[in-house]
Amino acid sequence: MSAAFERRFDHPAAEVWRALTDPALLPQWLAPGEIELRLGGKVKLDFKDSGIAIDSTVTSFVEGRLLEYAWGGSGDPPRPVRWILEPDGDGCRLTLRITVPADEDVGRSAAGWEAHLEMLAATLEGVSIHFPFELFKAARDTYRARLAAADFAPQA
Repeated sequence: MSAAFERRFDHPAAEVWRALTDPALLPQWLAPGEIELRLGGKVKLDFKDSGIAIDSTVTSFVEGRLLEYAWGGSGDPPRPVRWILEPDGDGCRLTLRITVPADEDVGRSAAGWEAHLEMLAATLEGVSIHFPFELFKAARDTYRARLAAADFAPQA
């Protein structure tokens, strides 16, 4: 199952790209790690508190505009995450597309990305926030209900 999230930021695409890829900024909104910015580059992210470690490879790449890698480790089913940046006036539009295996909790995955996008927005504003569990729980319940009603598309 796939879902797309769109956000408009009042920041230039280069600034958002830096937040998506700079090892110094990744821990502020996602997890400590590193992304080799090239096709075939290594992606390593370590969510130490949850025990999740991402060990992946960049599968699509256009400097400053497109980054795709799998969310998981070796042997996991494919869960691509695709980041697309487009200029939009003084800012930019970010589209995040995720794909989750049908037998997994899609509502939980979508809610997790909703929370991390909130953290990304805060990072871009120079504010550090912890993972917003209340937002995550509310979004998870909403997405699960929408999935049950076959009306799933995350809102911006």
